[in-house]
Amino acid sequence: MNNSKPQYYTRTAQVLHWVMAIIFIAAWILGFYSGNFLSYATDGAFKADVITLHKSIATTIIFLVVIRIFWRYTHPVPALPDSMSPSMKLFAHLGHLALYLILVALPITGCLFSWSAGYPVPVLYLFNLPTLIQPNPELMAIVKPIHVYLSWIAGFVVVGHILAALKHHFIDKDNILRSMTRQSDK
Repeated sequence: MNNSKPQYYTRTAQVLHWVMAIIFIAAWILGFYSGNFLSYATDGAFKADVITLHKSIATTIIFLVVIRIFWRYTHPVPALPDSMSPSMKLFAHLGHLALYLILVALPITGCLFSWSAGYPVPVLYLFNLPTLIQPNPELMAIVKPIHVYLSWIAGFVVVGHILAALKHHFIDKDNILRSMTRQSDK
């Protein structure tokens, strides 16, 4: 293993990772539930409340991903195990890049979807993001399916990420998962 790299992620990186994971999974479940099991015709106000909750927590990802990307590129990260093949290391890096891109693209398409439909974008019920576009049904017809497809891709990438971490922990028995859950004794 490369000795110039730390063995564990910093506590800040770990907290950002797990908080964003919880927020993403909660927002994904709420979006899936409201989009597939609720209808304005029969569930009206309840569906609107679930969507508002989805947006209120999902928008925090916009702020957290900026902090996380800054933190990631200003603090060294643990090296991947030497036991990993170069192609597996490449897939790991591409998977992380895909996660970062999705964590940026999903909130952006979600905001565009809401604004183009004429709805505000709340952040934790505290304030609304400034509306950057006027209602636009033509744009909504484009960004809505992009947001939905990206959410499915994100779901698969997150499940793959979780399965890879579990494989590393239980099968490979390496330090990958521990690097995101433990802190150095220093």
